[in-house]
Amino acid sequence: MAAERIVIVEDDRNISRLLRYNLEKEGYACSLASNAGEALEALSREKASLIILDIMLPGGVDGFELCRRIKREQSLKDIPVIMLTARGEEVDRVVGLELGADDYVVKPFSPRELTLRVKAVLRRQSAPEQGRDIFSCGGLYVNLPEHKAEVNGKNVELTLMEFKLLAVLVARKGRVQTRDKLLSEVWDMHADVYTRTVDTHIKRLREKLGPAGRMIETVRGVGYRFNSAYED
Repeated sequence: MAAERIVIVEDDRNISRLLRYNLEKEGYACSLASNAGEALEALSREKASLIILDIMLPGGVDGFELCRRIKREQSLKDIPVIMLTARGEEVDRVVGLELGADDYVVKPFSPRELTLRVKAVLRRQSAPEQGRDIFSCGGLYVNLPEHKAEVNGKNVELTLMEFKLLAVLVARKGRVQTRDKLLSEVWDMHADVYTRTVDTHIKRLREKLGPAGRMIETVRGVGYRFNSAYED
């Protein structure tokens, strides 16, 4: 079986080589890119399992814009992205997550920690969903095996993490899911990691679902619940 390939987009050669060394020790294949153009070329040339993306890139296209382009491309949008950057302010984390990034690591970082995060993201991507395979309610149709969501017969384009979040909520219809539980099950993160991650993805998920998004109910101070009583 071929090794899973990780595309590392980082203009600092010392960092990119350090990442490649540690990831290849774990059995991954790595491709290096120093800017957006090289990254897109690598992604078009070889199938990637994950992208590690620096925000501060040369050439006029930063990591935020590159992430936006990747998530808009049909053939690339489901590839998980871990953002790696020296910019650790909350607003930068939120922007990255809103663009569809799956995780966010701030420099300086531990190569061991980053490797564990890579494994966690890839594990989440390959893990089978639990619960019902097909769900339909109030114009919302969710097909888990086909990774498909529709509202009133119209396809809804969701990122991998948005779909996994929706799948957990609909499979547990009527039951409150705390932010901590969603972080653990959808993102494989612990409660001390940014709970804003959940709120950011819920907001974007509601927007994409349109009227059906009303069925994702906020339980103040606790978390979220899929409540079909809110269907139109």
